[in-house]
Amino acid sequence: MGRPPDPARRERTLARATDYVLGHGLAGLSLRPLAAALDTSPRMLLYDFGSKQELVSAVLAEARRRGGARLAESLPREAASAEERLRGIWAWISAPERAAFVRLFFEVHADGLVHPENYPNQAEAITDWFDTLGAAFRDIAVGPDDTVTPTLVMAVIRGLLFDLTTTSDRRRTDRALDRFCELLRQ
Repeated sequence: MGRPPDPARRERTLARATDYVLGHGLAGLSLRPLAAALDTSPRMLLYDFGSKQELVSAVLAEARRRGGARLAESLPREAASAEERLRGIWAWISAPERAAFVRLFFEVHADGLVHPENYPNQAEAITDWFDTLGAAFRDIAVGPDDTVTPTLVMAVIRGLLFDLTTTSDRRRTDRALDRFCELLRQ
């Protein structure tokens, strides 16, 4: 009779694996080095997650969950304008300490375009943000089921993040956000 599953161990392993992937990315991820870094064995990783793909899916979901929760925590609590909230999101997500998350986000999207079979839930990387952004911009949404407003907010932020990550031109990307905010006021 085999050892029964240990959900607490799986959660600890998932947390550490997520930290590892955020620090090292997914490119060339192999179970042996990952297991060594986590002080476990490839066999235990497979026991807890079933397959490498399931482990990667769980890690990506955990990274998105962390990002969404931390973003929601960082949003202004008082009655801030939509512009102030947008600026707050930009300041939070474009901060240097979020660079690992942003790089992983773009790495997964790029690899998913070439290998969509490796990311069967890739759309969740977009739609997972709908609740957080929908709640943050409820006052400018066109209804309770509005997914267009969070899509637009995410598209602007994602585009500027891609630009900033690629060029490191903080001044220009900050100015681009300023310009978008000006357009919102018109």
